[in-house]
Amino acid sequence: MMPLQLNRHLTLEQSVSTPDGAGGFSTSWQAVGTLWAHVAPGAGREASGEEITLSRVPYRITVRGAPVGSPQRPVPGQRLTQVGRVFQVLAVTERDPSGQYLTCFAHEEGPA
Repeated sequence: MMPLQLNRHLTLEQSVSTPDGAGGFSTSWQAVGTLWAHVAPGAGREASGEEITLSRVPYRITVRGAPVGSPQRPVPGQRLTQVGRVFQVLAVTERDPSGQYLTCFAHEEGPA
């Protein structure tokens, strides 16, 4: 296995729900840490939304390993951000048997 270049500085964020005062909730994102990562894109596709067309590109984002339960270990439902870009984390698994690296399967959504 070739050594990776973790050359992207990403912010790990989790969603926070707060009551909106009208019986519902408002969702915002809170930073929980920063990670160095290797970002590799996959093949993209377009999907039609209600009023716009969305492009969806899958990514494999590799970060340093962290134990289960650590705030530095991404989990599905969180997101990784970089200035102007948002990667939604769909799944996380160990990249190698020793757990030195984790692979985050993610997608980036944005208007086409």
